[in-house]
Amino acid sequence: MKPYLQSFEAARMARAAMSQQSFAANPPEQPPCELPEINLAHLLRMTDSTGICKHATLSVPNFSEGYGTDDNARAFVLAVSLEQLEDEPARARALAATYAKFLLQAFNPKTKRFHNLMEFDRHWRDEQGPEDSHGRALWALGAGAGRSPHHSFQTLCGQVFIQALPMVADFASPRAWAFALLGIHEYLRVPGGDRVVAQMRDTLTSRLLELFTKSAYSDWHWFENVLAHDNAKLAHALIVNGKAPGHKTALECGLHTLEWLMEVQTAEDGHFRPVGTSGFYRRGGQRANYDQKPTEAQAMVSACIEAYRVTSKPVWYERAQHAFDWFLGWNDLGLELYTATTGGCGDALQVDRVEANQGAEATLAFLLSLVEMRSVQNAATVLNNSTVLTL
Repeated sequence: MKPYLQSFEAARMARAAMSQQSFAANPPEQPPCELPEINLAHLLRMTDSTGICKHATLSVPNFSEGYGTDDNARAFVLAVSLEQLEDEPARARALAATYAKFLLQAFNPKTKRFHNLMEFDRHWRDEQGPEDSHGRALWALGAGAGRSPHHSFQTLCGQVFIQALPMVADFASPRAWAFALLGIHEYLRVPGGDRVVAQMRDTLTSRLLELFTKSAYSDWHWFENVLAHDNAKLAHALIVNGKAPGHKTALECGLHTLEWLMEVQTAEDGHFRPVGTSGFYRRGGQRANYDQKPTEAQAMVSACIEAYRVTSKPVWYERAQHAFDWFLGWNDLGLELYTATTGGCGDALQVDRVEANQGAEATLAFLLSLVEMRSVQNAATVLNNSTVLTL
């Protein structure tokens, strides 16, 4: 590197360190208490007749960079969940139709795999997407088959789900297994279930348990020798499928690993601190604290809420709240990633600032987290009201 470039880089890093210290000197004393209102403005800006586009420049959609199956899968799960909340049901159904259409177009019935990246002109960039993308598509299709109130979505999503699921048997990605397990859990909500789907659940659950047995140490209670991305989804998958008969070990392992992960990702003062993507965290190595991604907070919120549903222990809801409050400024820098005026979420918490671009992945991570938090609050309200009426 030329001397002037070295000087520039040194100055940039020094400024970043000073900025981080100035933010850290005044961290928020306690997390926010009230959940924000659901604001779909940015989601609607990012969505056209094709689907949700991947990237934005600040809060302006950048459709020229195309669309992704990953994001449209997340968006479809969000739309289905919004309908269950009965929050703008007509708009939620229209959005669900757009995202479902994208997922159905992404599926190649010849290969039984999904494309992942689509150009703005609606041509696919790839022959087939990565394993993790396939898993996320199965998660979304399972949600459509098991939770959508509309028969057409249930039928179409179920048909593609059944065709695409067998491919996971040959996958090597633990995250693809985990997302497929989440999809299986959603799909099996349908009365009667499916024997073949249940068999795949047993196979993938066993694989995750075997992975944990091989990778866990006294100081490292995890499935791999590295904490990377979407970490909590691995524990989440075991928790939801551990409720099935004969899967008690899976449930115990899911709760145990999630508790360990939350300890690793909790700062000294109690706020959520996800592992950073600039190096991740390898066992025995140095942990990366930046960039912190919204998807990691969302994964933790979702897993902790499921742990709360299974155990009824308030501590799991408190942990979900801590992870959610990361979006609202209870984080290392004391900065909000969610912007109420736009309805969008910054792409990352960097060493000295929030990444201001509000892409689909980050915005969907926030909205999915908010909807899940609201679903728990709504359920608690219904329970309290019914108790009052009974008395």
